[in-house]
Amino acid sequence: MIAAIRVRNLTTLYGPGRGVDGVSSDVGEGDVLAILGPNGVGKTTNVEILEGYRSRDSGEVQVLGTDPDKGGPDFRDRIGNVLQSAGIDRELSAREALEFYGAAYRAPRSVEEAIELVGLTDSVDKRIVTLSAGQQRRVDLALDPPR
Repeated sequence: MIAAIRVRNLTTLYGPGRGVDGVSSDVGEGDVLAILGPNGVGKTTNVEILEGYRSRDSGEVQVLGTDPDKGGPDFRDRIGNVLQSAGIDRELSAREALEFYGAAYRAPRSVEEAIELVGLTDSVDKRIVTLSAGQQRRVDLALDPPR
């Protein structure tokens, strides 16, 4: 198995304690990874390290063959995640959300391409508040990543 994500002994310190303590895992291409646990055990920290938005104190991390600490904007343009809930204005249509939030990316997909990829062509002009929870996550996915 070629690992899309490879983590070895990941550790992050917070003051005298450890936010992430010796995590290791491999995630293959096409696999799904769920990180579960109570508040304060490092789930968000783990994801932020994998995305390249937070540095680790020790351990090895490779995502798509790149160390997220060294990947820079080109790496982060290739990475995305979908959270349980997002802060998108639910009164916008899917099209409006993609146009508005897409402007933050260096090279966003066109609205049409993004909507087609997530299977929401028939709902692109509907208000997000009227979409099912699953369709709302698809809008999130259409927003991230751009290419």
